[in-house]
Amino acid sequence: MKNRRTTAALTLAAILLPLPLATAGTSVAADTSVAAGPAGTDNRRTTVELPRPTGRFAVGREDLHLVDRSRTDPWAGSGPRELMVTMRYPARHDSGRATRYLTPEEARLLLVDRGLDQAIPVETLTGTRTHGRTGARPVAGRYPLIVLSPGFTVHRATLTALAEDLASRGYVVASVDHAYESVGTAFPGGRVLTCLACEKVQDEAGYRTVGETRARDVSFLLDRLTARNPAWRHAGLIDQGRIAMAGHSIGGSSTAAAMAGDGRIRAGINLDGGFSTPVPAAGLGGRPFMLLGAQQRGPGGNASWDRDWPLLDGWKRWITFAGSGHFTFTDFPAIGEQLGLPDEEAPLPGGRSVELTRRYVGAFFDQHLTGRPQPVLDGPTADAPEVAFHTP
Repeated sequence: MKNRRTTAALTLAAILLPLPLATAGTSVAADTSVAAGPAGTDNRRTTVELPRPTGRFAVGREDLHLVDRSRTDPWAGSGPRELMVTMRYPARHDSGRATRYLTPEEARLLLVDRGLDQAIPVETLTGTRTHGRTGARPVAGRYPLIVLSPGFTVHRATLTALAEDLASRGYVVASVDHAYESVGTAFPGGRVLTCLACEKVQDEAGYRTVGETRARDVSFLLDRLTARNPAWRHAGLIDQGRIAMAGHSIGGSSTAAAMAGDGRIRAGINLDGGFSTPVPAAGLGGRPFMLLGAQQRGPGGNASWDRDWPLLDGWKRWITFAGSGHFTFTDFPAIGEQLGLPDEEAPLPGGRSVELTRRYVGAFFDQHLTGRPQPVLDGPTADAPEVAFHTP
């Protein structure tokens, strides 16, 4: 297992700058200006917008703070386990108010972690335009629930473009921040929890602990969302018989771990994460699972995918995108592209990265949670030459 700075989805800089990840501690000067200007002026772009959702609904958003008092936090070694969760849901148009992408301190810590705090304004991240609206009125109905878990060290906001699209298509989406597993996440009371896990996770056993801890986090989240007195005021929107999960990087490994431990999760997707928590030898009870990865994740490209593919005992797909990299499945390519800072090692354009991720993730959930067959999952199509299907 690589160290935390060379594992999945570590920081914004890994997308924005074509630098080796091993140089994580080095301060990097980056030119983020859109065009040259008079000497002494600052032309750095500070307005970034995520791609618009493709579904027919507007997107509502609400944040939840959940506390599991039955568990001691494994990284702090004291206190209960805590989660921050962003709920997104189908909403009425022209209701609610805009929200920010990250708080100033969350954005600052993300940039400092990669030595980019002098190169990219904090406002670029805090002001990134999203399409979810706080206080938006929900559209009445019962919708499948999808849980999203981010990569190690990064904020749940990094999956916003995907989460908003799914909500616009008729899903309730719960994006989870797991305490002490990002470089900075705001919690109530003015607290910003940093990555204590980063200092403790040094080997395969540590990463397995992350996956297993997140699996328990997700089961707790489902308990709180489906309880007789649920933690979320709009919990009546959730169809409790149609629950699924997807995760990026270690969140993808955690998806399989959560499915192994919780039969309520009917389907799962691993977005370019190695299986630090192996798929059980007994499989996942015949439930559908998809591997969606970077170009190098084809057969032979990752030992854990090769190892665990035969253990996926239900409907399954193994798909990769040409020209993609580890962060292709997050917001970072779209943000980097707008800043004029694409990742040269993953040349798939940012807009196309978001489009393809949304297409295949959405099709998977449409097929397995709503029962609508999706021919796009049957094999390559002429309009997506970047997409490869693998059948080892």
